[in-house]
Amino acid sequence: MKIAISGSNGYIGKNLIDEFRKSNHEIIRIERSKLYDIEHLSGIISGASVVINLAGSSILRRWTEAAKIEISRSRIDTTRNIVKAINRLPDETRPAVFISASAVGIYATDSLHTEESTALAYDFIGEVVKTWEKTSLQLNPSVRRVVFRLGLVLGKESKTVRKLLPSIKIGLGGKIGTGKQPFPFIHIEDVVRAVIWSIENGNTQGTYNLVAPENIDNNTFIKTLAKALKRPAIFTVPALVLKLVLGQASSILLDSPQVVPERLQKERFKFSFPDINSCVAEIIK
Repeated sequence: MKIAISGSNGYIGKNLIDEFRKSNHEIIRIERSKLYDIEHLSGIISGASVVINLAGSSILRRWTEAAKIEISRSRIDTTRNIVKAINRLPDETRPAVFISASAVGIYATDSLHTEESTALAYDFIGEVVKTWEKTSLQLNPSVRRVVFRLGLVLGKESKTVRKLLPSIKIGLGGKIGTGKQPFPFIHIEDVVRAVIWSIENGNTQGTYNLVAPENIDNNTFIKTLAKALKRPAIFTVPALVLKLVLGQASSILLDSPQVVPERLQKERFKFSFPDINSCVAEIIK
């Protein structure tokens, strides 16, 4: 199978490619520079069975005006261009499946959300994600469209884990702010498995919350990680410090929605790491 991937150098992209290669699939990396040339993009995508859209610059940084433009453009414009590139292809060379990343940041932070939730966020990230998803609705109806709203992706090499482990190992770990904010997470292996599942299952389409079934808060995550490492987790990263360092972007760490993967569970997707204990155990083994 021929699979085209944007954002292939990111954490999810690298793990997907490793898995696809085990099955001898042909991988086409869509370079960032090619995402803004629709004609060239059509040529790259032509003949691919699946297009996976993972493009998007880092969100966790100060949201200067320049950063906001880059965050939006790297998601919305690139998705729009991929959709246009797919739509202009003839039936015989048009991909059968389009899979796109999205984010749980689309949801308001004061509710429990399934995919049917209408309580959406209206902050900067919420608006970006809403427009990001709407852009792919222009896809030719002959192409099966799957959108995964991702929680925080955890794994041995994930940025979150690599940043946290050193401080926890020396006993300086601790919760962020109150620690009571929800912590929607997903193990990288379940992300990869969900993408493959959606390719192989022809009935899979529409929007899915890609988070683990267990709902926890930030404090529970830190304590579980510390316990597994046999270290204390008594410190706190004050909200004020985060706000001084990250400005508005600190809201990503201080306020989160509570999300459940209702559609995945109803459609019998099997999580390998359904709770934080199994997730952390795999990370530190």
